[in-house]
Amino acid sequence: MAASNINVVAITGNLTRDPELRALPSGASVCDLRVAVNTRRKNGSTGEWEDKPNYFDVKVWGAQGENAARFLSKGRPVAVQGRLEWREWETQDGQKRQAVDIIADSVQFLGSRDDSQNGGFTATAAGGSPVSDVPIDDRDFQPAASAVGVGDDDIPF
Repeated sequence: MAASNINVVAITGNLTRDPELRALPSGASVCDLRVAVNTRRKNGSTGEWEDKPNYFDVKVWGAQGENAARFLSKGRPVAVQGRLEWREWETQDGQKRQAVDIIADSVQFLGSRDDSQNGGFTATAAGGSPVSDVPIDDRDFQPAASAVGVGDDDIPF
């Protein structure tokens, strides 16, 4: 049996700049994101914990990329799932360059637009539920039909 390869990445972080949406000659749209993700490390000389930022370039294709460009802005927290893609090119002056991008399969908008001013903390409504500026399709959350005539004694657990 042949071994299978796995190329999966998942990150959460904050956008370091506003999304950049562009259309390709084919008509496809792609949105470029830059996400900062902190890694906690213990400083060997001071013994204190400190954050070291890592920066990732993320490409989001199609309608999901259009939504990212529409609803996201610098400072917003996001969760990205996707795969790594390595690319190389030659500059106009002949130098070879390389980069590793994340090709997003899923981008989740975390928090709300105000989070970039609140340091990434999620705002909540008066009832304690999270507030979001992204429209929600609640058709999947219809209440289940109640079973009439079923008492607690009829439930087997």
